[in-house]
Amino acid sequence: MLLFTAAVPVFAQAPAKASTSPSAATRTVLVMGDSLSAAYGLSTAQGWVALTADRVNKTQPGWRVVNASISGETTAGGASRIAAELQRHKPAVVVIELGANDGLRGLSLTQTRANLDKMIRAAQQAKAKVLLIGMRIPPNYGPDYTRGFEANYSDLARQYKVALLPFLLEPIARDRANFQDDNLHPIASAQPKLRDHVWTALAPLLK
Repeated sequence: MLLFTAAVPVFAQAPAKASTSPSAATRTVLVMGDSLSAAYGLSTAQGWVALTADRVNKTQPGWRVVNASISGETTAGGASRIAAELQRHKPAVVVIELGANDGLRGLSLTQTRANLDKMIRAAQQAKAKVLLIGMRIPPNYGPDYTRGFEANYSDLARQYKVALLPFLLEPIARDRANFQDDNLHPIASAQPKLRDHVWTALAPLLK
């Protein structure tokens, strides 16, 4: 289990864009995430989203990736931004990677679920497919909170019949060497593993 030994720093910054200029026929993957998707502590090009964009550019003609992730983002922030991002980019696929900051702050599981629910419904109403990327928190938050936090993702994926990647950090979480000094954010050399992990769930949505 990833060692969450410090709170996620909240840095207000512009979303890190990973995209190519769209044409009329281009379909968009919109990523709504937090610092784990915004390449915190790295150059934008080193993050798993940018690496995914590179793969999409090379292997999926007619697709592009837009990274609307912001370091420090909570599900409430994502829920407040989703309508504008959908209007701006008109995505065919929406990737939602949010919740880690909610968990680290011990925020209400009910509210976290409601925020994710709002984002999923908004994306589906905009005729976009959804990939929900889950997060896990350590057991020291208490068994009820820990189980409830994880269940939010699986329950919502089942309810709305959307694709689910249960745990973003699954390929790297057990090795401390994969993380920066804060024990929270993956280093550059771990990002390709995250890209490949996400790709298993994302690629089927691009067909």
